[in-house]
Amino acid sequence: MSRKILVVDNDPNVLEVLDARLASAGFRVVRALSGPEGLAVLRRGRVDLIISDMKMPLMDGMDFFTEARLIDPDVPVLFLTAYGSIPDAVKAVKAGAVDYLEKPFDGRKLVKKLKTILSRAGGGKKSRPGGQIFSMDTRSPAMRDLYRLVKKVAASNVNIMILGESGVGKEYIARGIHLISARRDKPFVVVDCGSTPAGLLESELFGHVKGSFTHAIQDKTGLIQEADEGTLFLDEIGNISAEMQTRLLRFLEDYTIRRIGDVKQTTVNCRIISATNANLTEDIRAGKFRQDLYYRLRVVTLTVPPLRERKEDIPLLAGHFVKRFAEKNGLPPVKLPPETVAWLCDYPWPGNIRELKNAIEAGAVVCKDGVLRAEDLRLTGLPEIDTETGASSVSLSLEEAERHTIIKALEQSKGVQARAARLLGISRRAIHYKIKKYGIEVAKIQAGK
Repeated sequence: MSRKILVVDNDPNVLEVLDARLASAGFRVVRALSGPEGLAVLRRGRVDLIISDMKMPLMDGMDFFTEARLIDPDVPVLFLTAYGSIPDAVKAVKAGAVDYLEKPFDGRKLVKKLKTILSRAGGGKKSRPGGQIFSMDTRSPAMRDLYRLVKKVAASNVNIMILGESGVGKEYIARGIHLISARRDKPFVVVDCGSTPAGLLESELFGHVKGSFTHAIQDKTGLIQEADEGTLFLDEIGNISAEMQTRLLRFLEDYTIRRIGDVKQTTVNCRIISATNANLTEDIRAGKFRQDLYYRLRVVTLTVPPLRERKEDIPLLAGHFVKRFAEKNGLPPVKLPPETVAWLCDYPWPGNIRELKNAIEAGAVVCKDGVLRAEDLRLTGLPEIDTETGASSVSLSLEEAERHTIIKALEQSKGVQARAARLLGISRRAIHYKIKKYGIEVAKIQAGK
């Protein structure tokens, strides 16, 4: 079967020439006179390769390229460019386009290049590591604004800091940036700075050589080096020690690392995305976090709104979670009736998306007849909601709702904090902090009182 080529150019004459040349070489050609028209073609079905002009009036080549990768991240894109826009084409190649040709181009050379590109691609769509996908489906204006910014920064290599409450999906956004970036086929390495003991974090990040300290029985490659050519995600960055802040700053200055006990340095090319639910500006004023490191990490800042500020997305998320849980566990489909969806939208969700996901999955386990009702959710530990005020009858504040959720998780785990943290999807350090903050008496829970 012949390969399908999408050609995007605002000049009808160029489209005519390309159509004739490619058709004579055995390709099927689909024409588009603009970037938006080309995107519409992609949404209707997959193509094997895209040829796009760099300079177009409605949407330039780079913007078209960014949008096209969201629809089909693996489709090869070849740019045609005039002499004056070569720098833009080079930038596009660095961002993941396969190549560019300068106008006027030789038709035979173009066909030969296309065949080479398609032979390398193998004619098939590459699979995502672990089957990962990144959806930007949202009904929330705030999230639409965030995703527009995500698409822009993903095409660059700048360091990004993601801010937001615990459970809002900061790691999901970080993975999404990686999956639609030019680094998508390289490693995405996660470092939980909140749960890794300070004494081990240096070795985890930078690695060590055999014999450099007690128990260093063999060489270890650090996570920074593991992320070479890919993305390093530093979660809960606000928890790193002063010593680690200094060492990380030194790395960000020249992107070279030296393993503990080693004498030679190694250059690493990785993008840094960090995340925190802490107020780092307050930590800077208090002398707990270095200002120079802060500015190195947050070249661009993305703020993820809490779930209570994007309730339009709750029905979408709930439907996604219940479907995925049923498929994952081989269960028949679970229905969410309108009254359950309304209840979900009324609940304040202090634990944000993570709490919603856990509640939906737990409710899917206990529900009857494949219908998830509000009472099933309350059986899992969610408090009663006053439908007239939208407030919880058990908790009058978000903090009290969070305290109640943590207590329920501790009761289910019989007071084992590590297990409760896993149920809530947070780090051990985070649950320890919350227990101390809310004065929760774990010993009484362990005793069953």
